[in-house]
Amino acid sequence: MIRGEPLLRRFRALSRLCIEIGNQHVRCVRTFSVTDAINALRPFYLAVHPDFFGQHPREREMNENSLKKLNNHLQCLQHPGHRAPQPTKLTFYVRETAGNAGAAQGMNTPGFRAVSFTLQTQDLLGTVVNILKSCCLSIDHIQDSKAAVDSPHQNGSISFSRPIKWDKTYYTFTGYRDPEEELDSSRQLEPILGMWLNKNVSLALKRLSVSLPLREDLKNLKTKLCEQLEVTDIRWRKSWGIAHRCSQLHSLSRFAQQNSAILHNIKEHSGMNAAGQIMLGTVDVHQHWTKILERLPTYYDLHSQLCMLEERISFLLGDVELIYNEDLQPSMMLEDYYRMLKTFHQSLVVSRPLFHPRSLKGLQMILEKGSSAPTLLKTGQLRVPITCDPSALQWFILSHTQTARTYLRKEEELKIQQEKLIKVCIEQFFLKRLYKEQSVSSEQMVESCKRLLEEPTELPRMHLCISHFYSVLQDGDLCIPWDWKQ
Repeated sequence: MIRGEPLLRRFRALSRLCIEIGNQHVRCVRTFSVTDAINALRPFYLAVHPDFFGQHPREREMNENSLKKLNNHLQCLQHPGHRAPQPTKLTFYVRETAGNAGAAQGMNTPGFRAVSFTLQTQDLLGTVVNILKSCCLSIDHIQDSKAAVDSPHQNGSISFSRPIKWDKTYYTFTGYRDPEEELDSSRQLEPILGMWLNKNVSLALKRLSVSLPLREDLKNLKTKLCEQLEVTDIRWRKSWGIAHRCSQLHSLSRFAQQNSAILHNIKEHSGMNAAGQIMLGTVDVHQHWTKILERLPTYYDLHSQLCMLEERISFLLGDVELIYNEDLQPSMMLEDYYRMLKTFHQSLVVSRPLFHPRSLKGLQMILEKGSSAPTLLKTGQLRVPITCDPSALQWFILSHTQTARTYLRKEEELKIQQEKLIKVCIEQFFLKRLYKEQSVSSEQMVESCKRLLEEPTELPRMHLCISHFYSVLQDGDLCIPWDWKQ
């Protein structure tokens, strides 16, 4: 029979051994945590985040879908005891940076490139390194962590063949973070709409009250300048704040007073970009604006030639309508767009595709640079690269004509429904304004408005923007994702 005291000593010795082995295992397994993975992938998220592809709907949709698959894969790796994830092939469009500009590959578009890779590693660190290397992004910031995992026997650490699922009391006793709790916390990061509004409405009202005088000043100054310059509208390509816009219009007003003779060109001619709009850079000095406006008359003939070229292409393609829409394609200057149309027209003249006159009237086509395959957008437009073979183009158009017409009718119906729902929401919630970001489709906006009408909330005199994320803008506009959690 063993007395109690020796038994207690043996139990304490065994406990110290278990704790020591456990600590050594944690030094090995927990070297690269969930937080480390998020920080390590930050350059990747900045390079592929869909919000940076607002003018490229196809690439934005590709990145959104790939990110969902990537997040699911990472969750499988982060969750202890979860079944091993299956190999997954992903494609991302990566924005060009100084560090990866030299790695451009085949199916590229100016400003970004397509990258494909397969997720097949079964550990978190290996997956992160694979993603960064595939996108030609630096892994220097995780080299130390990688070395620690690759050398588990250093500093007396012990390696195990499989991860151990510890009891909750272990994390309470040692102070280490519980991966299951981290996973649950990450899932709860996205707030619920009602709770987020209750927390942020007061901040939005405070910022909105500060911006109201500036909004009125901007409205009056814009009306005055439009009348003075005899233009229909003054718009901004970027979402500048109200104060910044006021500053820009004051600068334009001073320029107009000092250069009234040069500004006469604006009244007679249109054009600098492909849409026929005069483009003035907000960071340019007045001398540069002067040079641009002095050259406006030379763009008049070029714009007329561009219109005639569009008519010729339309005639060769059965009266399909060529459109230039900055919401659906990158911004392009007039000279570049003219050269692109000319190249496309020459290829059609050499090998004329066979279309009956007016057989494609009502269809819309968007031309783009590059050598990708022609596609049909969900909004109904035929997106065609200028290098597309005419015979392949003919087959593509004929096989997608009916679907394109269906999509166009659906998009038109969605826009009408969208306008009606916006008016209803403004009346029901006493909103000052309800609008959406360009990257939010009409279908998403309609769904968002319908769900919004089911929410028991009031937003008196607020400016509400339907976006892809939660935010309170500097001028008091509330941004909410179109697919918020209820």
